[in-house]
Amino acid sequence: MPDKIIGFSKLSRDKKISWVSKNFLDNSIEFESILNKYLNDDKNIQSIHNSLSENVISNFHLPYSISPNFLINNKNYCIPLVTEESSVVAALSNSSKFWYDRGGFKSKVLSKIKTGHVHFKYDGNAESLEKFIIENEHRLIESTDRITKKMRERGGGISNIKLVNKSKELKSYYQLHVDFNTIDSMGANFINSCLEIISKNFKELLNDSSKFKESEKRIEIIMSILSNYTPECIVESSVECKIDDLSDIDGITSKEFALKFKNAFDIANIDISRAVTHNKGIMNGIDAVLISTGNDFRAVEAGIHAFASSKGMYKSLSECTIIDNIFKIKLKIPLSIGTIGGITDIHPMVKLSLKLLENPTSDKLMNIICSVGLAQNFAAVKSLVTSGIQKGHMKMHLINLLIKQNATKDQINKAEAYFKDRDINNQSVKDFLDLN
Repeated sequence: MPDKIIGFSKLSRDKKISWVSKNFLDNSIEFESILNKYLNDDKNIQSIHNSLSENVISNFHLPYSISPNFLINNKNYCIPLVTEESSVVAALSNSSKFWYDRGGFKSKVLSKIKTGHVHFKYDGNAESLEKFIIENEHRLIESTDRITKKMRERGGGISNIKLVNKSKELKSYYQLHVDFNTIDSMGANFINSCLEIISKNFKELLNDSSKFKESEKRIEIIMSILSNYTPECIVESSVECKIDDLSDIDGITSKEFALKFKNAFDIANIDISRAVTHNKGIMNGIDAVLISTGNDFRAVEAGIHAFASSKGMYKSLSECTIIDNIFKIKLKIPLSIGTIGGITDIHPMVKLSLKLLENPTSDKLMNIICSVGLAQNFAAVKSLVTSGIQKGHMKMHLINLLIKQNATKDQINKAEAYFKDRDINNQSVKDFLDLN
């Protein structure tokens, strides 16, 4: 086992590589060779990559794909997607094409409030503290004027501060709950900076107040931080058509398909085992757009899965209804994203993605992302209730298996026809290559 290393971040890239190779990879020459292959030849772009993280020794590439024919609110989009899962882009492209001729996706932003909290301990009178917050709300908001000025000029800023008493759940624990509108930025740094200023001024105002005894002025600030749970930053997308307009799908009549499809959605709404996988399918599409547009997919994932549990049990994020012969599916999710700030102004591929989407506002990008999530959901469940998920998935996975076994270009071309009606697995691919 190697000794603990001090000052690793201060080492040059070559010395970092040498240390890792010596201590964990038996001085592998291949290690350095692979790392060098994935460096960007353009030193300016590599410099950008180096600035995005610490201890950078190379880049990790993911496929950048395109899904055309996304009709969203009567506008045709070409969607940039970053994903390593082979079937995602194919499924999305089929789904978008299917719904293009049936009116496309309808989407709207329902609300855009993001929140943050000052978490603190307090042992004084709760009613007096609540009254104090109400009386001083404007002062706390004004204390952030210096950093909120530009956001307020664009129509955003802080809209509300209120006291939340959680002392029954945790002794002496309270929150200052602060609502924000960050317009087109995700706003994490903005929100956190505001919260830290508010916490400092809150403590000072309370300390200077003549309405409290000295013993009641003591508060302990635990932390000041935004919440990635954003149940008031909501977008909703839907598609619908007459059942007959679904047409026969994989040999199943439109009516039979609609009923079977709805049953699959109903199961995901009551069974957690199915709900998790159902929602994961939705996130396959959402994450791919989030990454391509430089948004924090980890924050969005956390918020969306919490939202799926908001009624006390983890449930499906989407729903399917059949009313008066109209087949409809709908997805409603919390989505805190941005089109300015962060790496959106830095990363060349992110800037390209946003340009491809015609530099959308955050509202329009929310509509796009939610619609892509619903399209992925439709494609996955459509496969499950008809031909089965593995038929399409393994067809896409075939290429990966062939490459893994060093197939030639000619063998790859022959394989598609050979495996059209055959099982695809490691052994069957190996047997094919032995014969070809």
